[in-house]
Formats: sequence, C-alpha cells, structure tokens
Amino acid sequence: MLGYLGGPRLGSLTYDVVHTYVGPLALGVVGILGGYEVAVQIALIWLVHIGLDRLFGYGLKYPTGFKDTHLQRV
Repeated sequence: MLGYLGGPRLGSLTYDVVHTYVGPLALGVVGILGGYEVAVQIALIWLVHIGLDRLFGYGLKYPTGFKDTHLQRV
C-alpha cells in the first residue's frame, strides 16, 4: 500500500506484484530445494495473506484507484 504514495498507477502496480502467487511460490520452492526453513515459513504466511485478501474481496488493483479490484469494487 505504500506504493499508493506515488499515485494510483504506481500503487496498483506495486500492490499487484506483491499480491500474486508467483513470489511466494518461487520463495517456497527455493526454500524447499535449498533447505531454508524460514523461507518456506515466510512463503506460507505470504500465501495465506494473499488468500485471505481474496476471501475478503480484495483482489488485484486497477490503476483507477485502490477500491477498484478484479473481484469487485471494495
């Protein structure tokens, strides 16, 4: 959400990058293959965070504003 200090376009981009499953899945794979237990734990927490956001209706953001998501208008 700190990206929104730079405006809605930058905010939506940074929010969406952090709230896609690619990052935590990649971190989890690296953690498993490298034996880094903390990386796996962080990846799991990150995945749950994204899942809870989706559950509560907070989807990926459109550059028009924070409340415009791919799931609904919040």
